[in-house]
Amino acid sequence: MLEGRLLGGAVMMWLLAWRWVIPMGESAIGVNWGTVSFHKLNPSTVVDLLKDNKISKVKVFEAEPEVLKPLMGSGIQVMLGIPNGMLALLSTSPTAADLWLRQNVSAYIGKHGADIRYIAVGNEPFLTSYNGEYQNLVMPAILNLQQSLVKANLASYIKLVVPCNADAYESSLPSQGAFRPELTQIMTQLVQFLNSNDAPFVVNIYPFLSLYDNKDFPQDYAFFEGTTHPVTDGNNVYTNAFDGNYDTLVAALTKLGYGQMPIIIGEIGWPSDGAIGANISAAKVFNQGLLSHVLNNKGTPLRPGAPPMDIYLFSLLDEGAKSILPGGFERHWGIFSFDGQAKYPLDLGLGNKELKNVKNVQYLPPRWCVASPSIDVQNVANHMRIACSVADCTTLGYGGSCNGIGEKGNISYAFNSYYQFQMQDSRSCNFDGLGMITFRDPSVGDCRFLVGVTDKGSDSSVSQTRYQWSVLLPFLIIIQIITSFSL
Repeated sequence: MLEGRLLGGAVMMWLLAWRWVIPMGESAIGVNWGTVSFHKLNPSTVVDLLKDNKISKVKVFEAEPEVLKPLMGSGIQVMLGIPNGMLALLSTSPTAADLWLRQNVSAYIGKHGADIRYIAVGNEPFLTSYNGEYQNLVMPAILNLQQSLVKANLASYIKLVVPCNADAYESSLPSQGAFRPELTQIMTQLVQFLNSNDAPFVVNIYPFLSLYDNKDFPQDYAFFEGTTHPVTDGNNVYTNAFDGNYDTLVAALTKLGYGQMPIIIGEIGWPSDGAIGANISAAKVFNQGLLSHVLNNKGTPLRPGAPPMDIYLFSLLDEGAKSILPGGFERHWGIFSFDGQAKYPLDLGLGNKELKNVKNVQYLPPRWCVASPSIDVQNVANHMRIACSVADCTTLGYGGSCNGIGEKGNISYAFNSYYQFQMQDSRSCNFDGLGMITFRDPSVGDCRFLVGVTDKGSDSSVSQTRYQWSVLLPFLIIIQIITSFSL
């Protein structure tokens, strides 16, 4: 036990020294790095991509060893997520919180380790669509995790936060913002905890979803180019949805007595495909407009001269295996495509005037699976359904970049997506004789027929990580309890 205390003290001294070198309050542009993809780059390659683009902050959604290990010694600050599915266990078991912290944080920090600054407890746990499922689990989980941080001598360096969706608050005008009535009590507890531990409020803001979900939402109000539909709120005039949404949160915090609480934007972005209004042009205009707007340090009407602490763009890479229940656009939020190639010029304000691509991507051979010229389109419906139920066909949807390539083009796209998903196994292009392999790129205009990557590095996934924890944690808890009794 003494050896553990000495080691913990040494790690803490090193962390505090690093904190003096990199001020916690320094504003920065970060990115969300999600890994729900069929075609994964090697995580070390992704870390190199972050460094090449001078991105110093990253938010990840789960403690995946293959992601955290390459971040060790990188100098990149990390916000480490805990999925909502783990809140029930962490809220009821201090031992589980101790073990989670030990295995997923303490194991990776220290000299030449990962610079974990925040632990995100849950991901939008108060979302209305969850119907309160996680609402009463958040604070107990936070309190258990905070005690774990205290015991590990990490509480003064690593801060607990809760990324909230913007639907946690509401108002017709920004100045009248308030948290949803059923959240008032828990939000009061949360912001009191954040304030007492010098932690920020984290919120996810998505003007695209406001536009997508409401046909009457003014399109130009979602961007930063000016609008013919400004919102007048007393002496304040709002010309974009971001400022209006942000100040609604400021007003809600003010009503609880915490109007000066620091705010981090945990997620914000614009998809480039998969729906009407989701295209490369709109994504470029929105993201560049956002960055220019925030980095000019003008702030908002309720917080003039005080922009958010940090902004994490959503997201770094496309995630072709994400659920499309909200819409096909869910797989196309990346500023880079799945293979680390920039979709459009973007100045992050970090020194580079535009994005730098991943270098030396290891692609599969340049070949594609397409529909046979003699195909009878009447006989392919079932094959397309099977292919698209496994692989990604979201660009074929209404508003997608491949929506207008014709019936045979749609078939070829579906066949090729499945073929690449199967790592170009020749049998996966058979489709009862309806498919054929070609060495000529069938891409048409903006519709890109993908070639998969081999630069995977690891076959583990988020679901595998969750499964391992669900199996191992009960045994670890039992062992911990037995050990404590034996002592």
